[in-house]
Amino acid sequence: MKILKTGMLAIALAAFTLTTPALAVEKVKLTMSSSHNTIVPWVTALKSHVIANSNKRLEAMGSKYRIEWTEAFGGVLYNFKDTLEAVQQGISDMGWVGALWEPAKMPMQNLMYAVPFSTSDVEVAVEIMNELNDTIPAMMNEWTKHNLKFLGATVSDTYHLFTKFPVKKLSDLKGRKLVGATALGPWLKGTGAVFVTGGLPTFYTQLQTGVAEGTVIIPNGAFSFKLHEVAKQITLVDLGSPTIGGFAVNMDTWKRLPADVQKVLGKLGREYSSVHARDVKTGYKKSLDKMAKAGATITTLPAAERQKWVDLLPNLAKDWVKANEAKGLPAREAIKKFMAAARKRGEKPLRDWDKGL
Repeated sequence: MKILKTGMLAIALAAFTLTTPALAVEKVKLTMSSSHNTIVPWVTALKSHVIANSNKRLEAMGSKYRIEWTEAFGGVLYNFKDTLEAVQQGISDMGWVGALWEPAKMPMQNLMYAVPFSTSDVEVAVEIMNELNDTIPAMMNEWTKHNLKFLGATVSDTYHLFTKFPVKKLSDLKGRKLVGATALGPWLKGTGAVFVTGGLPTFYTQLQTGVAEGTVIIPNGAFSFKLHEVAKQITLVDLGSPTIGGFAVNMDTWKRLPADVQKVLGKLGREYSSVHARDVKTGYKKSLDKMAKAGATITTLPAAERQKWVDLLPNLAKDWVKANEAKGLPAREAIKKFMAAARKRGEKPLRDWDKGL
């Protein structure tokens, strides 16, 4: 009997060992979201890089944690006007925050809209903006004061004109209604165009219904939302590739995350900046090619007209510095650091926005 009991105990222990994992996995439930869908690069990479690699990284480091993701892309939880508030208030744990619609709440993140025609290199743009966020406390404060943990900057490809009418010279824009993100309004000063505020998901309808006759937009976004169907005249202007916000996590969520998860997401967030920038660059040419094949007419604004455009603009950088220094923000320092960093990386701005500041 004693031998029998001992044998039975051994069998029971063996069975327990076979059915019990060496390390119990603990699930961390998180929601990733965006007002835009995954066809635009800065959202695609949230899914293809951050979500796709998070649990692989956790497993590789021997962590007991795994993330159980809920994906809420394409405006499932909120529209483009609410990207900041949605993550700030915890409607979503994390996602893309479009600073371009928040010039009042996040003026420093909109720095590049004060320096158009400075760089069209998307990788340079995100690299500089991440650097500025890391080194200028007032810039990082724009995230933390809104209960956000900043992980990495996002960027768009360079801006061009998509219109219902041909644009051969700058004067062709006079009196025409052009729709764009709020931060783009100053880029049209001096052109004679009438600026209409909107967000990428609304542009198609605004163009289709006549609310606008054209838009200042990026090829990746234009193709994704089929804007070439309603604005078939594409005029390449190359206004520049500004950073448009960033990947951020609700700060309350961030503080609750295990250290392993914070470490993995922090690294993936900064990688995300580079990954999506490369995707933007690749998608840019493909988008133009596909729109041309679909019947869009693509022309290039002559260099002299492009120079005329930048020369006609008021001193946007000086105006931006004045407005933000009145709020106690180190705007002058930020502009000078940005321009120096761009030139250091080989960029040749069409206008010296830091001159005379």
